[in-house]
Amino acid sequence: MNFTEQFILGELYYQALAAQGFTVSLNKNIGSTQITTLALEDGQLDMYPEYLGDFDAEVANDTTAFHSEHVAYAAAQSYALAHGLRLLKPTPFSDTDAIAVLAGYGAEHHLRGIADLARVASDLTLGAPPQFADSQAGLLGMQSVYGVYPAQVQPLAIGLQYQALQSGSVQAADVFTTDGQLASGQFQLLGDPDHLFGFGNVVPVVTQGALLAEGPAFSETIDDVSAQLTIQAMRELNADVTTYNMSPASAAQQFLLAHGLLGTG
Repeated sequence: MNFTEQFILGELYYQALAAQGFTVSLNKNIGSTQITTLALEDGQLDMYPEYLGDFDAEVANDTTAFHSEHVAYAAAQSYALAHGLRLLKPTPFSDTDAIAVLAGYGAEHHLRGIADLARVASDLTLGAPPQFADSQAGLLGMQSVYGVYPAQVQPLAIGLQYQALQSGSVQAADVFTTDGQLASGQFQLLGDPDHLFGFGNVVPVVTQGALLAEGPAFSETIDDVSAQLTIQAMRELNADVTTYNMSPASAAQQFLLAHGLLGTG
């Protein structure tokens, strides 16, 4: 799909499969989940990396508030198998919304989880995209699940959250857990023990026809890549592209070489 992390994931799976002798065509801008699902159904597409929560909600139309990754994955896999698909193993990293503060601010106020913001809410300005204020998986959930009512909510375009935190114009901000800026150590993510923001592990979605046609080495190669994608690894890969201006292809190649995943086939 059309954003940095997905470009990187596409290159990781593409290069690893090609190194094992598979002939792979990489579509670098497949479009929305709805378009992707139709492409799987009509045979134009064999595999794509989706986020677990998005698969449950947008593909399976299951809006259950799952309380564990295991249950969310089981529900998604059940739907996939009934529709000619299969989900391969999820990545260790989960890319979801999260609430970040400056590390110093978190230490000063003894903040560990989102609920701790209730102690500073009377002086708290929260920065977030405009839609966050009206979303149950956003401000409404922070209020109902964690009892946090910020004094102000400042609309911020995606990408400006970290600048706003550093300038002090906001004390907390809605970010993504795999943002490259988080690799710096300057920021602290607050815990979300009730999984308000759900589960964003990447699950490679593959047609059952492709699995049968390509043999076990196909899924094994994909699973080997996924297994290396920890939260820190994904943050560093995103930082390579967004902060250090590497291409997604170069960042992926460097990562695969470092983990011995570009074999001779």
